Amino acid sequence: MAEAEVRKRTPEAEAVVPQDNTPSLKSLKDAIPQECFESSLVTSLLYLARDILYCAVLAYGAFHIHLLPSLPLRIVAWAAYTFFQGCVGTGLWILAHECGHGAFSRYPRINDFIGWAAHSFLLVPYFSWKITHARHHRYTGHMDRDTVFVPWTADQLAAKKNVRLDQLRHLAEETPIVTFVQLLGHQLGGWQLYLLTNATAGALSWPEGTPKTGVASHFNPVGALWTPAQRLSIALSDLGLLIMGAVLWFASTRIGVANVILLYFIPYLWVHHWLIAITYLQHTHPALPHYTAETWTYTKGALATVDRTMGFIGRHFFHEIIDYHVVHHLFSRIPFYEAERATRAIQPLLGAQYNEDKQESFLGSLVSTFRSCVYVAPSEPGVLHFVTRRE
Repeated sequence: MAEAEVRKRTPEAEAVVPQDNTPSLKSLKDAIPQECFESSLVTSLLYLARDILYCAVLAYGAFHIHLLPSLPLRIVAWAAYTFFQGCVGTGLWILAHECGHGAFSRYPRINDFIGWAAHSFLLVPYFSWKITHARHHRYTGHMDRDTVFVPWTADQLAAKKNVRLDQLRHLAEETPIVTFVQLLGHQLGGWQLYLLTNATAGALSWPEGTPKTGVASHFNPVGALWTPAQRLSIALSDLGLLIMGAVLWFASTRIGVANVILLYFIPYLWVHHWLIAITYLQHTHPALPHYTAETWTYTKGALATVDRTMGFIGRHFFHEIIDYHVVHHLFSRIPFYEAERATRAIQPLLGAQYNEDKQESFLGSLVSTFRSCVYVAPSEPGVLHFVTRRE
């Protein structure tokens, strides 16, 4: 599709012209109470203060674990600390995500400062992620331009594995041990691989009109992912990481490397596990379509997401980002604390086009989805669905 044709399919254009039987953005926006679009700096800061307090209380408790009288108790205490600190860290990551969307407050500079500080604390390059994440929202479900979890097509996977097309189904029928090892690598290394190499992004996911030059890394200010005007922001992201790296090095000289690993890096792995699991499951489901350039529209792509649930942890620690993600893709400036209300308002208009899967457990969904959703194939012209394994 020509670039001019792509630009015609903007959210603004679709607000006026419905695509197929998909409700227009205008009708969906009109159904949502106006208050849902109004972010409150005070409310957002209170959530931020709550998460910082959780983090501090957990860290304070961790500094006293050595006082427990037995090794088994200390092991249990460290396991509990790292898990819950990982949950809190994920919540902080999500609040920085709100900053990146401009949903934290009405003040862009405050949003960017808080987002940069929170993400740098979690060793995330804030502005780099903000830019590519905006592209993900702009092109969700686009087989060429989406930036996360673009699935293999049947032809691509067959060529990569050097097998015939009729042999592909066997790839989704690996033994449980093989599946477990692959899933473990996916969860522990997926986030870092994405930041380093732009893994799982579409073949045309770099800026439109910009030549693809340099390494496609979130840490490379002169790489393929950025326009020249964005390079300073990428350098500021890297500066935040260097500052946090220095803080961690200094801490290791005072309390020891082992304590820094237990206090920071194990929760850090939990955070990355949750980020990969959440993002993967929001965009990977047998019912979700992916689109070629000829059939994709902003609204259809935004609706190609699914709301799931993770119970108390998802609603409390993860700020309901799992429970109400569809509306977030339609209108990303709606703050998370208004997402449920906005979702209820648009559900009647969407009908069967609203995707929700709250029957299976979240982690159970991760395992079953990882096993079954391996590659996509055309289900109709310009639309692709996952070819799920045979039971």
